[in-house]
Amino acid sequence: MFRLALRMVGHRITALIAVACAVLGGAALITGTGVLAESGLRSHLPVGRLGGAGVVVAADQEFHPSGDLPIALPERRTVPAELVRKLAELPGVTDAVGDIGFPAALVDAHGRVVPAGDPRASGHGWSSVRLLDGAQVHGSGPSGSGEIAVDSATAAAAGVKVGDSIEAVAGARPAARYSVSAVVDAPGAGVFFADRTAVRLSGRDGRNGDSRAGTVDLIGLRTAPGSEERVADEVRTKLKGTGFTGLEAVTGASRGDLVSPGAGASRSLLVLLAGSLAGIILLITGFVMASALAVSIAGQRRDLALMRAVGATPKQIRRLAAAQSTVVAAMALVPGVALGYLLAGQFRGLLADRGVVPSELPLTLSPLPALATIVLMALVVQVSARGSAWRTSRMPATEAVAESRSEPRDPSRTRTRIGLLVIVAATTMSATPLFSRTAIGATATSIAGILGAIGLALAGPALVRGIGNAAARRTRSGVSAPTWLAMANVRAYALRNAGIVSSLAMAVVFVLTYTLTQTTVLAATADETRVGTLAQQRLGAPGLGGLPDGTLSAVRDTTGVRAAAPVSTTTVVWPYKMFGDTETDSGSATILTPDASDVLDLDVRAGSLDRLTGATIAVSSDVARSRAAEVGHRVSLVLGDGARVDAEVVAVYGRALGFGTVVLSHDLAAGHTTTGLDQSILVRTDGTATARQALTALAASHPGLALEDTNPPSGDGLRDAPPEVWINLAVIVVLLVYLLLSIANKLVAATAQRRVELGALRLIGTTPRQIRAMMRREAAVTAATALTTALLLSAVPLALLGQGFLGRPWPAGPAWLLPALALTVTVTAFLTIELPTRQALRTPPADAVRAQ
Repeated sequence: MFRLALRMVGHRITALIAVACAVLGGAALITGTGVLAESGLRSHLPVGRLGGAGVVVAADQEFHPSGDLPIALPERRTVPAELVRKLAELPGVTDAVGDIGFPAALVDAHGRVVPAGDPRASGHGWSSVRLLDGAQVHGSGPSGSGEIAVDSATAAAAGVKVGDSIEAVAGARPAARYSVSAVVDAPGAGVFFADRTAVRLSGRDGRNGDSRAGTVDLIGLRTAPGSEERVADEVRTKLKGTGFTGLEAVTGASRGDLVSPGAGASRSLLVLLAGSLAGIILLITGFVMASALAVSIAGQRRDLALMRAVGATPKQIRRLAAAQSTVVAAMALVPGVALGYLLAGQFRGLLADRGVVPSELPLTLSPLPALATIVLMALVVQVSARGSAWRTSRMPATEAVAESRSEPRDPSRTRTRIGLLVIVAATTMSATPLFSRTAIGATATSIAGILGAIGLALAGPALVRGIGNAAARRTRSGVSAPTWLAMANVRAYALRNAGIVSSLAMAVVFVLTYTLTQTTVLAATADETRVGTLAQQRLGAPGLGGLPDGTLSAVRDTTGVRAAAPVSTTTVVWPYKMFGDTETDSGSATILTPDASDVLDLDVRAGSLDRLTGATIAVSSDVARSRAAEVGHRVSLVLGDGARVDAEVVAVYGRALGFGTVVLSHDLAAGHTTTGLDQSILVRTDGTATARQALTALAASHPGLALEDTNPPSGDGLRDAPPEVWINLAVIVVLLVYLLLSIANKLVAATAQRRVELGALRLIGTTPRQIRAMMRREAAVTAATALTTALLLSAVPLALLGQGFLGRPWPAGPAWLLPALALTVTVTAFLTIELPTRQALRTPPADAVRAQ
């Protein structure tokens, strides 16, 4: 059977090339997605400044819901400082250091901020130098509150050396001048202060009642060579025996994840991203491969029918079809998998450029994604090939031979009904945005479009047959021979034409729904943010890790300022009951004070933001409805540092797209963020130029402060788009290229298989010019049908999306998208039919007929 399959492959090169291209592209996409998922689970950041610590003890930065993947907690959890002394006494530990991180940055001679690594946690005590791996120190460590040491890269960027003085902003303090006592040859290590000074600047000296007093961020243990794992086991035993819970001891590459508290969040994002891409990629890959295999098997119906006539069993026919498809797939899998690893690398670069993941986060490259891809693709090939050969293998031999040159007279009613049911289900799903004005509701539009295209592929033969019959009735007399032949072919070969139409329609539906979903949600979000923001300016300090103390008072005292309120963001995990089961939702939350209503209008529908004091929150109307969290109810939350809190709902608002689904009171979030500082201040002025100039002067007089308009002049809509929009656009481009290449190969294969038909037409007197005209008319009908059905399938989901998100029955998006798609589909249809037709006409007609 395998030898026969190899011989048949050699006679069906054109059709099998389409299969190979479909497999190659599908393998690349699935492998790339798998690499991203594995990297999210297993990749680690470089150990960096913790390289000298064999064992690192830190709090677990993940929330572990029952029966689900862990959720990363981006705010730094702390460790009791008393553990440093206790762990230093363990056998095998040569040194124990409690590390503290807090915002710190240098200010050069020109008043520019020179950040040292992550500005939120770049300040450390001098004892943390002992955690570096063999770093050389030039000078001596800071011995007083007026001295600092800096790493070599930061010193070079600031233009300072040992003995120089420079301004630095640390913690919540304004800029102060320090003397550089040492330069540490460890790029990215940060800014080092005397240990007591570091405790004071980080707010852990207990003077202001800070909840983090008496804690450190992590504990680094230097160990004897080769004893890391033994010491780690000793530490775990010690932690259990002393009652300290929620702490972990890590060694090896896992230490890198503890350098920055946001590392786990970036890795989790890779898993979520791969999961969201997997569904759409698997749907499209399966559709393309099944279509390509259907064309390939359809071209061999005569061979398979003759084999049935000479005694081959139905099972042997299906095995033969699957065997030759597997042979072709095997040849395309290896380059496809290799391309997938390269594609994952490019995608990781895009994520890093957009700030979604740290640039230092490497990909984990292992054979697991390749093995998973091979198994999955082999399964799809086997199922698709056997399904395509099912009808021919089950027919009586004589009937199979008779039908090998034609198609079934009537399309399968069962297939048509299933296709119509799928289209109805997709249309029903597309109503989700009317009831859920969320990202999940918007995603339903994209999925509904693709499911509708799959339904079209199933019901397509009946649709194309109906179009052909209607066209034939209108073209029975008075039309040219090429037109009459084209209409006859559309009607007689409905199954073949339906496969081409559905593939082209899939490309149009996918791009329209996926792209316009992104642009519509982006427009709705921008509109809510614009309408809901009463402030004209935003004051931030991105290079300082947060706003220094006194900034809010200084802004409120500025001429022309009518209102000012701090605004920050964090992460909240919300476990809640749904249908008796516990669901867990994680998302961004805004931190506001009671006077936020002076600068923001969240469209409050119940309660008031004025009550945002103490343990209180405000929630969006969708959340209030779905989670029974109306005003006055108490809910349990997990904050960004893992702290569990009970909070009272004091307001319900409507603008969730622009401002998130949860708002925390400033009091509730206090002590539960990494820096403890406000991220920005929204400022509402009297609108005069004097107020704007006064705010500009204030920002200029405080190093690191940056003033910007809350509603900048509109320009390129994508320039300020969030990273996820760019990611989705990149996915659209890659999948569209895959779809178009696969469709082009499929059309070329389908046209090349008509050599006998074209030869027979020429033998009965049809000229090459008439044949080319016939094929062009078929291409026009195919393109027009594909565009029309694609628009019909997309119209309802996109209209409902626009109604749900924008209050109008059409989406937001570029006006050139539809004409560009129509041109692309038309050119693809004409070129991939015209070129193979010209190639087939070069063969003498008698030879073309004899070849079969």
